[in-house]
Amino acid sequence: MPRGRPRKNPDAAPAPKKTTKARKAKAATATLGFEQQMFLAADKLRKNLEPSDYKHVALGLIFLRYISTAFEARHAELMLDDPAAAEDPDEYLAENIFWVPETARWSHLRDNARSSGIGKLIDEAMLAIEKANPEQLKGVLPKDYGRPALDSVMLGELIDLISDIGMGDTDDKARDVLGRVYEYFLGGFAGAEGKRGGEFYTPSSVVRTLVSMLEPYKGRVYDPCCGSGGMFVQSERFVETHGGKLGDIAIYGQESNHTTWRLARMNLAVRGIGADIRWNNEGSFLRDELKDLRFDYILANPPFNVSDWWNASLEEDPRWQYGKPPAGNANYAWLQHILWHLAPDGTAGVVLANGSMSSNQNSEGDIRRRMVEADIVDCMVALPGQLFYSTQIPACLWFLTRTKKQKGWRDRRGEMLFIDARKLGKLVDRTRRELTDEDVARIANTYHAWRGEKGAGTYEDSPGFCKSATLDEVEQHGFVLTPGRYVGAEEAEEDSVPFTERFAALEKTLKEQFAQGEELNAKITASLKLIVQKESV
Repeated sequence: MPRGRPRKNPDAAPAPKKTTKARKAKAATATLGFEQQMFLAADKLRKNLEPSDYKHVALGLIFLRYISTAFEARHAELMLDDPAAAEDPDEYLAENIFWVPETARWSHLRDNARSSGIGKLIDEAMLAIEKANPEQLKGVLPKDYGRPALDSVMLGELIDLISDIGMGDTDDKARDVLGRVYEYFLGGFAGAEGKRGGEFYTPSSVVRTLVSMLEPYKGRVYDPCCGSGGMFVQSERFVETHGGKLGDIAIYGQESNHTTWRLARMNLAVRGIGADIRWNNEGSFLRDELKDLRFDYILANPPFNVSDWWNASLEEDPRWQYGKPPAGNANYAWLQHILWHLAPDGTAGVVLANGSMSSNQNSEGDIRRRMVEADIVDCMVALPGQLFYSTQIPACLWFLTRTKKQKGWRDRRGEMLFIDARKLGKLVDRTRRELTDEDVARIANTYHAWRGEKGAGTYEDSPGFCKSATLDEVEQHGFVLTPGRYVGAEEAEEDSVPFTERFAALEKTLKEQFAQGEELNAKITASLKLIVQKESV
C-alpha cells in the first residue's frame, strides 16, 4: 500500500475563522499527551452520535488529512520543478503516495468547512480517492458524511480541529503524529463502546507484550483475526525502534467483519504500512484466504470462547493435527489454525481466555495434552485482570513454536516457561488496568533470558513470578498450564525478630484491644440506660 512522505506542511494557507472549541484545541501540538487533548475535544463535538458511529466519522477524516498531507507536500515540490508532472499520478505512485484529486485535497475541504454542504463534499472526496486508487482503497473509506444525522456545523468544527494537528517539519514526524492520533482515537472509541469496542481493538500494553516477546525483526507476520491492525502497527514500530526499516517485515492478515477490515486498512495506511489484509464474511476457519502460506511470526487475539463457529465441512480439516476442536468453543481451533500457518522456525503469541489453560470439557484436555507432548508450547503467561475493554474474563498468553532448538537459543526441548503476571499492571481508571513499560520489559526479558538469547542475561526461577518446568512436571499436573500451579508462592521477606518477642508484642496488643473493647461496651451500656430513663419520664 502506498505510504506518504511529506517533506513540508502544505497547510500553511490561512484557515477559516475558528470556533471557540477549535481555538481551544489549537494547543494540541505534536507533544507527548496531545492525543488525549485531541480526543477529548473531538468527543465533545460528537453530541448525540453513538461512539460506534462517530468513530468512522472522525477516523475517516484523520485518514483523509494524512494522505492529503503527503500528496500536497509532493505536489508542491513538483510544481517547483515541473508543473506538468505535478498532475501526473505516476509521479506520486513512484514515491508510494496516494493520488488525491483536486476536490478531495484537505486544503479544499478546510476552505469549505463552514459550508452547509460539507458532508456531501467529504463523501465526494472519499469516492474520488477510492476511484483514483482502486487497488489499495476500493471499498475502504467511509462515505456517509452527507446524511441528515450528521450536523454540518459539527463536521466543520471537526475539520478545523484536525487541521490544527501539528504535523512537524519532516515526513517521518508527520506520519508519526497522525499515526499517534489515529491509534489513540481507536483506543478511545474502543473504551467508549465497551464490549463492542473490544472486537476491533486489543489494548496496546497487551500488544506490546506480544511484540516484545516475539521480536519480529524480519520475515512474514500474520494475524488471522486482525481487528483494526494494532498487532501490525506495533510490529513495524518495533522494527523501526531497533534499527530496521519499513518493509523488513511482510504483513498478512484476515478479518471477517467488513467494518473492522476497513479500520485496519486505514490504520495501516496512516502509518505508511503496506499489508495484504483479506476480508470475507465467512472467517478464517471456513475460508482461509492464505491457507498455503506459512509465517515467521503470528500474533493474534481471537474472540474468546466463540461457541457458534463450527460447520460440518470442518470435520476432516487437516488443520486439526492434535484433535478435532469441540463445536462449542473455538479456542483450540484458533491454536491449531495458527500452528498450521507457522513456519518451521516460526513463533506465535496468542491471547486466549484463562479457561484454555485448564479446561477438560469435550476434547480440549486431550488436545492440550497432545500439544504439550509434541513440545510446541513454549511459554504461558497469566495476565492481570481488567486489561480488556470487551470482557472481564481473565486472559493469558500462549507462545508456540515448531522447534525449541533454534540458532541463538538455548536448547529448551522438553521444557516450558511459566510466567505469572497477575500482580502486575496499574489501574488507569476505575474499571481498566494497563501493563506499564516496566511490566512489559520484565515479562519479555524473563522470556528472552530463558531462551538464552545473547545479551538477555541469565535466567533464574523467581518464586511467585516465573518457573521453568519440564514436561514431566506438566504431566504431573495433569497437563494443566496455569502458571500459578508452577511458580509457587512469592518468598516472604526474612524477619529477624525472634518469635518469642513477636508473640509477646502481639499478646500485649491483644490485651490492650480487649481492654479498649470492654471500656467501649461500658460506655454504650451507660448511654442506653440514659435513653431508657428519658423515655420512661
